Amino acid sequence: MMAQLIDRKALKAQMKDLLRTAQVSAVGMTALYLALTLALNFADTVVGVSAWDPLRTAGSSVFLNLFVSILTWMMGMVLGAGFVLYCMAVRRGERAEYITLFDGFSTVGRILGLNIVMSFFIVLWSMLFVIPGIIAAYRYRFALYNLLENPDMGILEALDRSKEQTYGYKGQLFLLDLSYLGWGVLAALPALVINYSVTTQSMFALLANTQVAYTGLAALSTEVTALVCGIWSLVVSLFYLPVYQCTDIGYYEIAKQTWTGGQDSAPWSGWNRDDGPDGLGGL
Repeated sequence: MMAQLIDRKALKAQMKDLLRTAQVSAVGMTALYLALTLALNFADTVVGVSAWDPLRTAGSSVFLNLFVSILTWMMGMVLGAGFVLYCMAVRRGERAEYITLFDGFSTVGRILGLNIVMSFFIVLWSMLFVIPGIIAAYRYRFALYNLLENPDMGILEALDRSKEQTYGYKGQLFLLDLSYLGWGVLAALPALVINYSVTTQSMFALLANTQVAYTGLAALSTEVTALVCGIWSLVVSLFYLPVYQCTDIGYYEIAKQTWTGGQDSAPWSGWNRDDGPDGLGGL
């Protein structure tokens, strides 16, 4: 079947109505997910600052910083998968408790493996040029959804199936992301303002050949900056993240209906395809 044109505005409106009737509050679930993510990122920032500043904690270790960064990254991936599971349950009209956020820990190895392999392939495509890397990211958009819906599916099979399912939908997914660009900029606003302030004051100090003496927002410590930016992003994300995630899953479900891989296509052939750096066919 051919890819169908999705009415993005209608699908968003449908998701908003669906989330209002969720048996477990979408706002509460999103707030918990974002708060846990913020706590992880803040802990990573604090350990990172301490590890690289011998004047503050002489006993800190760069290896501790690396360990915490990897740990927070892993937990972030698993919590993200749990949030996706919640949104999938909402779309099916099922009840998903707050504990659903931690359901990803039951398949933590496969979730992390998928993200590592996916990132590796995207980097390989990006070596050709920036655009192929971006396209590769969209071709793997549904890989996690496939993995969560099919517990026995292999990582490469999930990637291959996503590539086939996103055929004809990459442009529409790009437009979906573009429609949320304003929200993304708003969520990152404090970080943009602080970075602009730091850059501006550093430039003036360089031109004047004087020592930098940061004032205002630029004088905030790294920890305070991370906390302020994180809290602001959390509050802003509450207004759009649940709808965005459920809408994205809606695209996936529509793509599954038009995908013929399960019926008309040949079985997955894995590494038999070699017309791309990931061995999964062209873009």
